[in-house]
Amino acid sequence: MKKIICFSLLALLLIGATSCATLFSSSNKSIAIRSTPENAEIYINGERMGSTPLQLELDASKTYSIEYRKEGYKPITKHLKGKVGVKWVILDVLGGMIPIVVDAVTGDWYQFDTDAVNTLLDEV
Repeated sequence: MKKIICFSLLALLLIGATSCATLFSSSNKSIAIRSTPENAEIYINGERMGSTPLQLELDASKTYSIEYRKEGYKPITKHLKGKVGVKWVILDVLGGMIPIVVDAVTGDWYQFDTDAVNTLLDEV
């Protein structure tokens, strides 16, 4: 009987130590970076990442400055910032304090509003 109680308490602890967003989501999201016209150089937070069209895995718990550069066109900078998903917060609150702390530390409850950043470049 003592083993069953210990096992049950351990199982409850493990379940309580996880959280909804950590179990079902990740802070890394796939984002498509596109431009018209294509083949614009993309710099994210000052680092060259490639040319459009481009697919990147970005951490939604961070903020990004996306700069588009193409010869003969005006450079354009857009910003991408993840937001805390309300559904994860509600589920974490229902689960108690531990899930809130886990999701806050891991950043897994952040999400982007979009899965693509599209930009129309203007000629100089």
